[in-house]
Amino acid sequence: MTITDAHRATAWQVQSLLMGYPDEQLLGRFPLLRAVTRTLPTALAEPLTAFLDHAETTALTELAAAYVATFDHRRRFSPYLTYFAYGDTRKRGMALLRFKHAYRTAGLELDGTSDGAELPDHLAVVLEFAATGDLAVGQRLLIEHRAGLELMRLGLHEAGSPWARVLDSVSATLPPLGRREHEKVARLAAEGPPEEEVGLAPFPPSGGLP
Repeated sequence: MTITDAHRATAWQVQSLLMGYPDEQLLGRFPLLRAVTRTLPTALAEPLTAFLDHAETTALTELAAAYVATFDHRRRFSPYLTYFAYGDTRKRGMALLRFKHAYRTAGLELDGTSDGAELPDHLAVVLEFAATGDLAVGQRLLIEHRAGLELMRLGLHEAGSPWARVLDSVSATLPPLGRREHEKVARLAAEGPPEEEVGLAPFPPSGGLP
């Protein structure tokens, strides 16, 4: 089955929810997410089904603890896309503004002051924007940060994380990696994000990643 823009939008919406913190509300949506996933091409659906199979047979407290340990405590798996490209340097602030501008142009405004509000480059936020805001712009943002996405995907697989399957599905919505993209991933794995004289701790080693 050919992957259409409608398939991508649907997949991004499901992926966005699964990349958020797992709570009772998400648990209640699993039957709907599974039903929607069945309408997608195999390359997008199979990884999402595998994650849902795991999530539905795992205690919510255990799943939530794994999410925090993976995404909140390990920079290597940071869900904030600009971190991979800019680290904690001053340039990252400008990159965040670009995300905000893209959302604002599409008529969306993030409330960065509310409790629990995510930064605009959080993968779940970007996926939701791509699904419901502006598909073309959202896809471009994902492609621009493809090296970070791919590094996170490979690292999650290496760590045996169930969220690796969600990243597999995200990757399947994007064009295949070319030689230049593979080189960017390898360079990022070897060198880590850029650093600045602001006390940034060294990027954790990437183990066996390319």
